[in-house]
Amino acid sequence: MKELGGAKRIVVKVGSALLVGAGGAADAHWLHAFAADIHRLRERGQQVLVVSSGAVALGRRRLGLARRALSLPEKQAAAAAGQSALMRAWEEAFEPHRLSAAQVLLTRDDTEVRRRWLNARATIETLLALGVVPVINENDTVTTEEIRYGDNDRLAARVAQMIGADLLVLLSDVDGLYTADPRRDPGARHVEHVAQLTPQIEAMAGGANAGAGLGSGGMATKLAAARIASAAGCATVITLGHRPSPLAALEAGARATVIAPSTTPAAAYKAWIAGSLAPAGALVVDAGAAAAVRRGKSLLAAGLRRVEGRFEKGDAVVIVDEAGAEIARGLARYEAADASRICGLKSAAIEPAIGYTCGPVVHADDLALVQAGAAR
Repeated sequence: MKELGGAKRIVVKVGSALLVGAGGAADAHWLHAFAADIHRLRERGQQVLVVSSGAVALGRRRLGLARRALSLPEKQAAAAAGQSALMRAWEEAFEPHRLSAAQVLLTRDDTEVRRRWLNARATIETLLALGVVPVINENDTVTTEEIRYGDNDRLAARVAQMIGADLLVLLSDVDGLYTADPRRDPGARHVEHVAQLTPQIEAMAGGANAGAGLGSGGMATKLAAARIASAAGCATVITLGHRPSPLAALEAGARATVIAPSTTPAAAYKAWIAGSLAPAGALVVDAGAAAAVRRGKSLLAAGLRRVEGRFEKGDAVVIVDEAGAEIARGLARYEAADASRICGLKSAAIEPAIGYTCGPVVHADDLALVQAGAAR
């Protein structure tokens, strides 16, 4: 599969049904085979993140909770008891391949509140740079029904969006999307490729598929996740997870549904900065910095003349030249007061001046150019 082979950064969602065996313990055989998949991709230079369910299921067994619907406090307690078991299972699977895992617990605010989003992204980026496999899960010990993602398909899509992934792989109990429930309709056809998520495509995951577990909480949530990923420039693959080495099976031609992205990750991120965020302040720059920013370079403190407005780290700001023409919009790496204190300073002088450094005032990755000569 070219989508898997050509992706530089891959998010794989693993559900509880794959990770936890019939007896309520982690399925070591499946995990070890899947770890071999990740090792192979890593050896090719690809980065892999895992969004893993399973804490509540493993914690339920540890706490002796009966097989019944759990109350919210019981779910939170089970998650707390199961997180260590979940990470131990991943670490034991990775160890033969000399892979290190790091647990990252997120809440919905971590992907929707900008400053927390930036902090979470920075942590994950650092883990990837250090060669670690992030194992991500919702922080079920503190979330409530009102503030939950609701399913790890959606969490996986938000993570893919956050870190600019090329591919989201949703391991499922089916081998992709069908035009109807194949167990009820012998004429149901497997859908190999989706160029655009139209209402007609989304209807395939509704009523006709609900009886096969493909409605709410099943295929419908996967298509909702794919929509998030597509808008972020990330392709989605839905395939069967109930087999050893499911990623190797994909590369060998196993059946799957591929949902194409509607843009690129970089373009989606730049569009979000340019059009979706209300600027909280302005950075006035000299001619040299203005020219550098127009070439797509980072904004350095040395070229900063003046700071206007009150903003926090991570807030959107406009970058303008000394004539007042808007050049770009970006995410500030310093709050307004500290940005004012480092105006005109060389990079080496920033830490002595304010006690820390976050690099450029606005990094090129967090900067979107506007049309030349646009006025504020």
